[in-house]
Amino acid sequence: MGLEPPILSSSTLEYLRKEASSFNPPEADEGLIPRPLGRLRWFPTDTPLLAAGKFNSLEDLRDFIGECKRCKLWRGRTNLVFGEGSHKARLVFVGEGPGREEDIAGRPFVGEAGKLLTRIIENGMGLKRNEVYICNVVKCRPPRNRDPEKDEIEACLPFLEQQLRIISPEVICTLGRVSAQALLGGEFKITRERGKWFSFMDIPLMPTYHPAYLLRNPSAKRDVWEDAKKIMRHLGLEVRENAQA
Repeated sequence: MGLEPPILSSSTLEYLRKEASSFNPPEADEGLIPRPLGRLRWFPTDTPLLAAGKFNSLEDLRDFIGECKRCKLWRGRTNLVFGEGSHKARLVFVGEGPGREEDIAGRPFVGEAGKLLTRIIENGMGLKRNEVYICNVVKCRPPRNRDPEKDEIEACLPFLEQQLRIISPEVICTLGRVSAQALLGGEFKITRERGKWFSFMDIPLMPTYHPAYLLRNPSAKRDVWEDAKKIMRHLGLEVRENAQA
Protein backbone atom coordinates (compact mmCIF):
# COMPACT_ATOMS: atom_id res chain seq x y z
CA MET A 1 0.00 0.00 0.00
CA GLY A 2 1.46 3.36 -0.99
CA LEU A 3 1.64 6.43 1.19
CA GLU A 4 -0.89 9.18 0.59
CA PRO A 5 0.62 12.56 -0.28
CA PRO A 6 0.32 15.29 2.38
CA ILE A 7 -2.42 17.90 2.03
CA LEU A 8 -0.95 21.41 1.87
CA SER A 9 -2.49 24.83 1.73
CA SER A 10 -1.76 26.76 -1.46
CA SER A 11 0.40 29.29 0.39
CA THR A 12 2.45 26.57 2.05
CA LEU A 13 2.89 24.70 -1.24
CA GLU A 14 4.08 27.82 -3.04
CA TYR A 15 6.54 28.60 -0.26
CA LEU A 16 7.93 25.06 -0.33
CA ARG A 17 8.40 25.19 -4.09
CA LYS A 18 10.55 28.28 -3.73
CA GLU A 19 12.53 26.95 -0.79
CA ALA A 20 13.14 23.47 -2.22
CA SER A 21 15.02 24.89 -5.20
CA SER A 22 17.64 26.45 -2.93
CA PHE A 23 17.77 23.79 -0.21
CA ASN A 24 21.16 22.72 1.11
CA PRO A 25 21.14 19.83 3.62
CA PRO A 26 22.21 20.99 7.09
CA GLU A 27 25.40 19.74 8.66
CA ALA A 28 25.02 17.12 11.37
CA ASP A 29 24.38 18.49 14.84
CA GLU A 30 26.97 17.99 17.56
CA GLY A 31 26.08 17.55 21.20
CA LEU A 32 27.46 20.22 23.51
CA ILE A 33 27.75 18.58 26.88
CA PRO A 34 29.20 16.16 27.75
CA ARG A 35 29.83 14.64 24.32
CA PRO A 36 28.34 14.50 20.82
CA LEU A 37 25.86 11.71 20.28
CA GLY A 38 24.59 10.13 17.08
CA ARG A 39 21.05 10.77 15.84
CA LEU A 40 18.44 8.81 14.00
CA ARG A 41 18.02 9.78 10.37
CA TRP A 42 14.66 9.98 8.69
CA PHE A 43 13.53 9.33 5.13
CA PRO A 44 9.77 9.91 4.70
CA THR A 45 8.56 10.26 1.13
CA ASP A 46 8.22 14.03 1.47
CA THR A 47 11.67 14.55 3.03
CA PRO A 48 12.91 17.15 0.48
CA LEU A 49 9.82 19.32 0.92
CA LEU A 50 9.80 18.96 4.69
CA ALA A 51 13.52 19.61 5.07
CA ALA A 52 13.28 22.70 2.88
CA GLY A 53 10.04 23.96 4.36
CA LYS A 54 10.50 26.83 6.75
CA PHE A 55 6.93 26.81 8.02
CA ASN A 56 5.71 30.14 9.33
CA SER A 57 3.50 28.69 12.05
CA LEU A 58 2.56 25.52 13.88
CA GLU A 59 -0.79 25.71 12.07
CA ASP A 60 1.00 25.49 8.71
CA LEU A 61 2.96 22.49 9.94
CA ARG A 62 -0.20 20.79 11.21
CA ASP A 63 -1.83 21.35 7.82
CA PHE A 64 1.22 19.79 6.17
CA ILE A 65 1.03 16.68 8.36
CA GLY A 66 -2.64 16.19 7.48
CA GLU A 67 -4.17 12.78 8.24
CA CYS A 68 -0.70 11.28 8.40
CA LYS A 69 -0.06 7.74 7.14
CA ARG A 70 3.74 7.96 6.98
CA CYS A 71 4.18 4.98 9.35
CA LYS A 72 2.08 2.07 10.55
CA LEU A 73 0.86 3.77 13.74
CA TRP A 74 -1.98 5.52 11.90
CA ARG A 75 -3.88 2.23 11.63
CA GLY A 76 -4.65 2.08 15.34
CA ARG A 77 -5.00 5.71 16.29
CA THR A 78 -8.14 7.58 17.26
CA ASN A 79 -6.57 11.03 17.06
CA LEU A 80 -3.23 12.40 15.96
CA VAL A 81 -1.70 14.20 18.96
CA PHE A 82 0.19 17.18 17.55
CA GLY A 83 1.10 19.07 20.74
CA GLU A 84 -0.21 22.03 22.70
CA GLY A 85 0.87 25.09 24.60
CA SER A 86 2.42 28.47 23.91
CA HIS A 87 3.76 29.01 20.41
CA LYS A 88 6.38 31.26 22.00
CA ALA A 89 7.27 28.94 24.86
CA ARG A 90 10.68 29.29 26.47
CA LEU A 91 10.48 25.64 27.54
CA VAL A 92 9.36 22.63 25.50
CA PHE A 93 8.70 19.21 27.05
CA VAL A 94 9.11 16.24 24.70
CA GLY A 95 7.60 12.90 25.70
CA GLU A 96 7.71 9.53 23.96
CA GLY A 97 4.26 8.98 22.48
CA PRO A 98 0.55 9.37 23.26
CA GLY A 99 -1.11 6.93 25.63
CA ARG A 100 -4.73 5.76 25.66
CA GLU A 101 -6.14 8.92 27.23
CA GLU A 102 -4.13 11.14 24.90
CA ASP A 103 -5.24 9.16 21.85
CA ILE A 104 -8.87 9.64 22.85
CA ALA A 105 -8.53 13.34 23.70
CA GLY A 106 -6.14 14.29 20.90
CA ARG A 107 -4.02 16.15 23.49
CA PRO A 108 -0.64 15.30 25.05
CA PHE A 109 -0.19 14.32 28.69
CA VAL A 110 -3.79 14.32 29.94
CA GLY A 111 -3.70 11.01 31.86
CA GLU A 112 -2.24 10.39 35.31
CA ALA A 113 1.31 10.99 34.07
CA GLY A 114 0.11 14.22 32.48
CA LYS A 115 -1.48 15.38 35.71
CA LEU A 116 1.84 14.82 37.47
CA LEU A 117 3.68 16.73 34.74
CA THR A 118 1.23 19.61 35.18
CA ARG A 119 1.94 19.67 38.92
CA ILE A 120 5.68 19.71 38.24
CA ILE A 121 5.23 22.65 35.87
CA GLU A 122 2.79 24.65 37.99
CA ASN A 123 3.45 23.73 41.62
CA GLY A 124 7.15 23.05 41.25
CA MET A 125 8.42 25.39 38.55
CA GLY A 126 5.91 28.18 39.10
CA LEU A 127 4.78 28.27 35.47
CA LYS A 128 1.37 27.74 33.90
CA ARG A 129 0.93 24.69 31.70
CA ASN A 130 -0.17 26.94 28.83
CA GLU A 131 3.09 28.91 29.11
CA VAL A 132 5.17 25.91 28.02
CA TYR A 133 4.79 23.62 24.99
CA ILE A 134 4.21 19.88 25.35
CA CYS A 135 4.54 17.30 22.58
CA ASN A 136 5.90 13.82 21.84
CA VAL A 137 8.46 12.21 19.58
CA VAL A 138 5.68 10.30 17.78
CA LYS A 139 2.22 11.76 17.33
CA CYS A 140 0.17 8.55 17.22
CA ARG A 141 -0.30 6.01 20.01
CA PRO A 142 1.84 2.86 19.76
CA PRO A 143 -0.24 -0.30 20.30
CA ARG A 144 -0.56 -1.37 23.95
CA ASN A 145 1.57 1.64 24.92
CA ARG A 146 4.76 -0.06 23.73
CA ASP A 147 7.85 2.00 22.96
CA PRO A 148 7.83 3.64 19.51
CA GLU A 149 9.91 1.67 17.01
CA LYS A 150 12.82 3.11 15.07
CA ASP A 151 10.97 3.48 11.76
CA GLU A 152 8.08 5.21 13.54
CA ILE A 153 10.44 7.67 15.22
CA GLU A 154 12.25 8.32 11.94
CA ALA A 155 8.95 9.08 10.20
CA CYS A 156 7.85 11.54 12.89
CA LEU A 157 11.13 13.16 13.97
CA PRO A 158 11.19 15.81 11.21
CA PHE A 159 7.85 17.15 12.44
CA LEU A 160 9.25 17.54 15.94
CA GLU A 161 12.30 19.27 14.50
CA GLN A 162 10.06 21.72 12.69
CA GLN A 163 8.00 22.34 15.84
CA LEU A 164 11.18 23.20 17.72
CA ARG A 165 12.39 25.45 14.91
CA ILE A 166 9.10 27.37 14.86
CA ILE A 167 8.86 27.74 18.64
CA SER A 168 12.60 28.35 19.13
CA PRO A 169 12.58 27.59 22.87
CA GLU A 170 15.39 28.37 25.25
CA VAL A 171 15.34 24.86 26.73
CA ILE A 172 14.12 21.41 25.69
CA CYS A 173 13.29 18.89 28.42
CA THR A 174 13.00 15.30 27.23
CA LEU A 175 10.86 12.99 29.34
CA GLY A 176 12.07 9.41 29.49
CA ARG A 177 14.60 7.23 27.72
CA VAL A 178 12.91 7.02 24.32
CA SER A 179 12.62 10.75 23.72
CA ALA A 180 16.20 11.37 24.87
CA GLN A 181 17.55 8.63 22.61
CA ALA A 182 15.51 9.92 19.67
CA LEU A 183 17.15 13.34 19.94
CA LEU A 184 20.57 12.44 21.34
CA GLY A 185 21.23 8.95 19.98
CA GLY A 186 20.81 5.33 21.02
CA GLU A 187 23.89 5.39 23.25
CA PHE A 188 22.13 7.64 25.76
CA LYS A 189 21.54 6.04 29.19
CA ILE A 190 18.78 7.74 31.16
CA THR A 191 19.89 6.50 34.58
CA ARG A 192 23.46 7.68 34.03
CA GLU A 193 23.01 10.85 31.99
CA ARG A 194 19.77 12.48 33.10
CA GLY A 195 20.36 15.82 34.74
CA LYS A 196 23.24 16.72 32.42
CA TRP A 197 23.04 19.44 29.78
CA PHE A 198 23.09 18.39 26.12
CA SER A 199 22.24 20.24 22.91
CA PHE A 200 19.79 19.54 20.09
CA MET A 201 19.45 21.92 17.14
CA ASP A 202 21.70 24.29 19.13
CA ILE A 203 19.07 24.38 21.90
CA PRO A 204 20.11 23.39 25.45
CA LEU A 205 18.48 20.06 26.33
CA MET A 206 17.90 18.60 29.79
CA PRO A 207 16.87 14.91 29.90
CA THR A 208 14.92 13.63 32.89
CA TYR A 209 12.63 10.76 33.85
CA HIS A 210 9.16 10.36 32.37
CA PRO A 211 6.29 11.21 34.74
CA ALA A 212 4.91 7.68 34.26
CA TYR A 213 8.17 6.36 35.73
CA LEU A 214 7.68 8.61 38.74
CA LEU A 215 4.22 7.12 39.33
CA ARG A 216 5.88 3.70 39.60
CA ASN A 217 8.99 4.95 41.42
CA PRO A 218 8.06 7.94 43.63
CA SER A 219 11.58 8.11 45.07
CA ALA A 220 12.82 9.36 41.66
CA LYS A 221 10.81 12.59 42.09
CA ARG A 222 13.78 14.06 43.95
CA ASP A 223 15.99 13.54 40.88
CA VAL A 224 13.42 15.17 38.59
CA TRP A 225 13.11 18.12 40.94
CA GLU A 226 16.89 18.62 40.80
CA ASP A 227 16.71 18.54 36.99
CA ALA A 228 13.81 21.00 37.02
CA LYS A 229 15.78 23.40 39.21
CA LYS A 230 18.63 23.38 36.68
CA ILE A 231 16.14 24.34 33.97
CA MET A 232 14.66 27.07 36.16
CA ARG A 233 18.06 28.57 36.85
CA HIS A 234 18.88 28.50 33.14
CA LEU A 235 15.64 30.37 32.42
CA GLY A 236 16.24 32.84 35.24
CA LEU A 237 13.23 31.63 37.22
CA GLU A 238 13.01 31.78 40.99
CA VAL A 239 13.84 28.43 42.55
CA ARG A 240 11.62 27.65 45.53
CA GLU A 241 13.42 24.92 47.45
CA ASN A 242 10.28 23.89 49.35
CA ALA A 243 8.06 23.63 46.25
CA GLN A 244 6.35 20.28 45.74
CA ALA A 245 4.81 18.66 42.68
